[in-house]
Formats: sequence, structure tokens, C-alpha cells
Amino acid sequence: MRQPFFLRDLSVSAIVAGFVAVLVSYASSAVIVFQAAEAAGASPAQIGGWLSTLGLGMGVTSLGLSLYYRVPVLTAWSTPGAALLATSLGDYTLAEAIGVFLFSGALMVVCGVTGIFARLMERIPHALAAAMLGGVLLRFGLEAFASLEDNLTLVGAMCIAYLLGRRYCPRYAVLGVLLAGLAVAGLQGGIDTTRVTLAIDMPEPIAPSFTLSSLIGVGIPLFVVSMASQNAPGVATLRAAGYTPPLSPLIACTGLATLILAPLGGFSICLAAITAAICMGPEAHPDPGRRYMAAACAGAFYLLAGAFGGSISTLFAALPGPLVLAIAGLALLTTIGGSLHNALHDATQRDAALVTFLITASGVTLLGVGAAFWGLVGGLLTRALLTPAKRD
Repeated sequence: MRQPFFLRDLSVSAIVAGFVAVLVSYASSAVIVFQAAEAAGASPAQIGGWLSTLGLGMGVTSLGLSLYYRVPVLTAWSTPGAALLATSLGDYTLAEAIGVFLFSGALMVVCGVTGIFARLMERIPHALAAAMLGGVLLRFGLEAFASLEDNLTLVGAMCIAYLLGRRYCPRYAVLGVLLAGLAVAGLQGGIDTTRVTLAIDMPEPIAPSFTLSSLIGVGIPLFVVSMASQNAPGVATLRAAGYTPPLSPLIACTGLATLILAPLGGFSICLAAITAAICMGPEAHPDPGRRYMAAACAGAFYLLAGAFGGSISTLFAALPGPLVLAIAGLALLTTIGGSLHNALHDATQRDAALVTFLITASGVTLLGVGAAFWGLVGGLLTRALLTPAKRD
């Protein structure tokens, strides 16, 4: 009997690449999702349910899309989106947070179904989107180094591990930071193992609440950040690797997954970029036509991680605070640097991008609307006033 095509294309290297992609994903940004859920007011059990929901959502979409298109399509939660939520949801209720997730997911579906994703992104200058992202992420970078004051040995060792990793093995630098942090924290007795349990937390549906301030102040920035800073790089990663799956169905599928999972805490399912690259290189398989199995394997590992989302939440609760702050900030350093470069390298948009960055980073709330939205508004106004009108 002839084997299914995906079993014929399965290889050990694909399994390893898929496992590493999922490991790096959780090691580098699960803590930010944890912080976003806490900011929304979720209980420890609900946080476990959110992580389960996200793991299952990423698993189904990665596995299904990769096998259907035979292209390494890896999905992920929006790390920039999680960072935005962690800094913006403190003034809103949990029900309002769910409403924000539904609103953002619905906008993603509309973009995918109508095919206006590329045109919509052209409306928002890339420099301003990058500046808004940089302003959102700045807090995490600052807190990483501020945590040196609380535990110099632990955070200092993690910083050294990051530098060595970036020098000798950039792809796994964040994983090295996590391992170094765990090792030092373990030697210091800072890990409370009594709080770690093997738990399977079933996601609990939460009825949404929609308010104008939450939808404008958080929902629109979440949509923009997810599309511009997660989906757009994800598409670029696919194109750079030579893969050209139809774009609109991918956006529609990930948006629909977000819409379905939003009441369970699935705030955003997007195309992966950094971790996706692990599944698209020659390490996954010498034949580019068979590398889709690496993303499919990653999907299977996501499903496994999703089944034990409660255990992941208790793990982070057991870790010392400085370790959590340091891993989050160091994991985002490259993203922060890239955002600032993209925001400021064009001299003609530098003033507008700087205004966007500073307003967003300030954390100001006006009329009940958060800083990310006002940063974008301020940047667009600055750009409109300072950019000379074109003459016919």
C-alpha cells in the first residue's frame, strides 16, 4: 500500500527543525503572552487556558495549511501584539479584552476575504508602524536592564549569555539566555518548584464586551501591529525562501482562527516570521519542496504544548521576577532595534516616526484611548504637515 505523501516527505531533520521552532517560540515570547493575560485580569487557570487555546490554534493552522499547500506555513501568536496588550489592557475588563480580540480577528478576516491586506498596509507608512511597535516594546527592553538592580548575578549572566549567543549562535541566542537564567536561578534557589504542576486547563469561554474606547485604543492598534509587524514579516519570510502560496487565503484562515478562538483567549493567530525561518532553511531538509514537513511537525508539537498549557503557566509563575523580565526584554532586543532602524532610517519620515515613537512609549491615555493609537495619530498628523504636497 502506497504511503501518504506527507509520510514519504517526513524526515528526522524536519522533526528536529519543527521541535526547535516551537521551543524557540515558547522560550522567547510565552512570558510576554503570560504578562498580557495578567494585564487583562485573567486568573492563573484562565492563563493556562489561554496558552492551551493558542497552542491548539497554532497547531491546527500550521499543520493544516502546511499539508494543504505543501509549503512551510508556520503560524504563531503575535508577539508584538502580546506586548501591546501587556501595556494597554490594564484599564479594561477581561470581557472588554475579549471584545478587542474578536474585533481584531474580524478585521483580519475582512482583509483576507476582500484581498485588501497589501493595499491597507500601504495606507500606513512602514516607518510609522515600526515606530509604534518600537514604542510599545520599549518598556520591555528598559525593564530587562532595570532588573539588574534586583538580581545582578542572575540578570548579568543572562546578558552575557545573550551576547555570546548573538556572537556564536544567533538563531538560538534566546534559548541560551533561558537556559543560563534557569541554571543561575536554580543555583540561587530562586525557582519555586512546588508551584509547578502537571495541569491540563480547559479553556473557559468568556462573554465579550464592546466599548468604543477599548476598540479604538487597543483593538485597532492590535490589528495594525499584528498585520504590519507579524503577518507582513511572515509573508516576507515565505517570499524570501522562494515560496509563493496564495496570500489572501492565509490571512483569512489565520483571521478566522483568531475570531473562533478569541472568546477562549486566542488573542491573535498570525503568520510566523523568525521561527518560520527555522523550518525553511536547508537544515530542515535539503529539498525545498519537502521542507513543509518541518512546519507540519511544528504544528504537531504546538498541539502537544497546547494540551499542557496549564503546566506552562505554572512554570512561569514559579520563576523569579527578574528572570521573567530579563528573558522578555532580551528576546525583544532585536525586534526593538529593527523597529527603530525601520522607523528612523528614512530622513523624510524621521520626524513623524519620532513623534509616533515618543507618544507611544509615553503610555499616555487621552479620552480613554491608549498611547499606541495616539502615537499613530500624532505621527500621521506630523507627516501630513511636514511632507510637502506634490505639485502637478
